[in-house]
Amino acid sequence: MSRPLFIEHFQNAYHSLRLTRMRTALTTLGVAIGVASITVILSLSSGIAQVISHQVQELGGNIAVVRPGVQHNDLAGFANPTIEQNYTTSTITEQDLSDINQINGVDKAAPLMVINGTLKSKSNTVKQSTIVATTPELADIAQLPIADGQFIDSVTNKNTAVIGSKLAVDLFGTDQPIGQSFTTNGQQFTIIGILKPMNNPINYNNIDFDHTLILSLESGKTFHQGTAQIQQIDVSAKNKDDLPRIINDITSKMTGNHLGEQDFSVLSGQQVSQPTNRFFIALTVVMTIIASISLLVGGIGIMNIMLVGVAERTREIGLRKAVGASNGNIVMQFLVESLIISILGGILGYIGGYLIAFIISTFLTFNPALTWQIAVAALSTSIVVGVIFGLYPALRAARKDPIESLRHYH
Repeated sequence: MSRPLFIEHFQNAYHSLRLTRMRTALTTLGVAIGVASITVILSLSSGIAQVISHQVQELGGNIAVVRPGVQHNDLAGFANPTIEQNYTTSTITEQDLSDINQINGVDKAAPLMVINGTLKSKSNTVKQSTIVATTPELADIAQLPIADGQFIDSVTNKNTAVIGSKLAVDLFGTDQPIGQSFTTNGQQFTIIGILKPMNNPINYNNIDFDHTLILSLESGKTFHQGTAQIQQIDVSAKNKDDLPRIINDITSKMTGNHLGEQDFSVLSGQQVSQPTNRFFIALTVVMTIIASISLLVGGIGIMNIMLVGVAERTREIGLRKAVGASNGNIVMQFLVESLIISILGGILGYIGGYLIAFIISTFLTFNPALTWQIAVAALSTSIVVGVIFGLYPALRAARKDPIESLRHYH
């Protein structure tokens, strides 16, 4: 297509859309809502991934994590997150932990048993609090900073706890609760340590340690009739160059422990930063459904306004074809109109999506990611919607008989 003809199509499209401002604005809004939803999903999920990835790199790149279930990156895994471990019993056992500790090159390994519980002190009650049952090795692997007191150890591993800084204030009304007691699940514990506030408290364990209570694994097992429900094992290697071999050894050993069934995942590097907690899975599923419906509605809106435009401009189409316009020119003329609507909706949706993401992030502990990949994804989606839903009206216009079209009068 020559440049002058393209400019003519653009000018005609601009003139046509300007005559139908309200219809164009409402159709653009439909596309914008869909693109905004996509932008929110991508920016928030990328934001937490960046935070976790940065934290993993800060730890020297020698970290691997073992999680129950096989993480699916395909459509089935995305559509049905219960395939993964979130609603099923963990298959990781204390025997796995013991065997991992015996692998050559492993520096430390710490289990994470995550429990939700209500905490009660003399003055306050905190419901649905995150409780992590683990071993003393977690402090070194995750480099958890102690503000006061000490971390759990092999001597003080019963009825003692370490508390996050913000949870300490919520539960005791002070950030210095050393020696104070609380109850949870019918048992009494005493605070022996306080964690320092963390700038990005969501670490690669997907746990906000500022709002977390840490118990010994033995104490955590009493909440499950003496059975350890290990949701993750953090492993640090003495030498990061040995990490690939250690991962293979862990996979081989645990596959043997699990009777040949590889019902677990061993992750390292960028894989660790993939958000896996239920909040983000639920958020992603819900927002994806909203985005899909919004884009479908927006696309139908584009098709509707284009079909109305074709019907109203039948005589114009006949005149253009009578003076030599080809079917391709007619198709391009209407596609340009469709693309203007969709691209405008994409730009507005991208900007609006980021504003929404930043508002949501004020309730979270991380900022949304601002990357060119998200911009490309948002605008590409809007262009695809414009082409798909604008193509049929454009083809319908191109197939009109010029003589029959000229019989139409406005």
